[in-house]
Amino acid sequence: MTLTLAVIPLLLLFLGMPIFALFIAGAAATFAFFVSVPGVALHQIMFGGLENYALLAVPFFIFAGELMGGSGIAERLIVWVLALLGRVPGGLGVATVGACTLIGAISGASTATVAVVGKSLYPGLLRDGYGKRFSAGLVSSSGSIDIVIPPSIAMILYGASAEQSIPKLFAAGVLPGILIALMMSVHVVFAALRMGVASGRKFDLRYFLRSTWDAVPALFMPIFVLASIYLGLASPTEAGGFACLYAILVGRYVYRCMTWSQVLDCAVRSAILTSQILVIVATAALFSWLLTVNGVPQALTNWLQSLQLHQWSFLVCINIILLIVGCFLDPTSAILVLTPLFLPLVKALGIDPIHFGIIMTVNVAIGMFTPPFGLNLFVAQTVLGVPLETLYRGVLPFAVTQILALLIITYWPALSLFLANAV
Repeated sequence: MTLTLAVIPLLLLFLGMPIFALFIAGAAATFAFFVSVPGVALHQIMFGGLENYALLAVPFFIFAGELMGGSGIAERLIVWVLALLGRVPGGLGVATVGACTLIGAISGASTATVAVVGKSLYPGLLRDGYGKRFSAGLVSSSGSIDIVIPPSIAMILYGASAEQSIPKLFAAGVLPGILIALMMSVHVVFAALRMGVASGRKFDLRYFLRSTWDAVPALFMPIFVLASIYLGLASPTEAGGFACLYAILVGRYVYRCMTWSQVLDCAVRSAILTSQILVIVATAALFSWLLTVNGVPQALTNWLQSLQLHQWSFLVCINIILLIVGCFLDPTSAILVLTPLFLPLVKALGIDPIHFGIIMTVNVAIGMFTPPFGLNLFVAQTVLGVPLETLYRGVLPFAVTQILALLIITYWPALSLFLANAV
């Protein structure tokens, strides 16, 4: 039975079937031939997977990310970051990393960040002499920081699946996200020096003050969202709802660059993306239920205990598995399928589930831009007009940098748990 649950989804994955169809096919075959459960239980289990209050935050943050691009908020954040960081060596490249990090504090959608930042900064990167391969790789990989910097949809899904505090997960992701951004920035600076494009722009105080004043409404959005969650003033769902309302008001009445028809377009795109995520949540709940009923997590726990692995060796294996899975599955699918499998092992070894959630989030974030199926690569191919072969070569050095950051995050739990324990 367990073999059926594993083989059928893998076979259909290589045949190009949608992710949710893989879970349904594997579960349906198991129900048909091995499990004597009434068919009506199928939809009850699937809808039961959606009955989690934390999942209400998902459509709000997706909608906020869509609104951010059309309301002028993202554009002004990018201008402000460029005014602030443009003078450092490799200024435009560092500003690209900074813009992705700051936008990540509003939107949990990595692909949207790649699209917004790529359209704004990619032409400038080429003009400064960074080269097509480096520039495209930088935009694609920097967009993944969005998944680690809270608010993060991946953390919401992990929290719902593992029954962990989402505010604690958000707090735990702050310092790891900053670490990744700093290491990416250092990478860019040394690469710029090597390529001879390290001369920064002259710092213009008047321009910086003007861009800061223009960006104040945009900067207030991530500050309020995160502060309201960490101070206990609002739940992640409520903060996401406010972010949507705030983006509409700022875009419509402050920056005056958003029409009601654009708001409707953003809502439609958000509804489509939300439905794609939630149908995976529902079918993954069914798949996970079958794994649990068949004792797969407990069998894995017993097997692990028989090996007498230490925490560090277990985490090495987990990181390798997650990095490989991330090359083929999107973050939603990877988190929802693997969390029920790994969580019993994590608890058995005494690893903090919050820390493990950050490890898993960073792994799937790296998977967003690693070949062959990283979603950011396909977005960058469309938005930037760069062939996939060029993107594959461009992202590899940045993948190494982020894997080094992953190792630090994995074996330095205090980096994740310092702020989480304070919430």
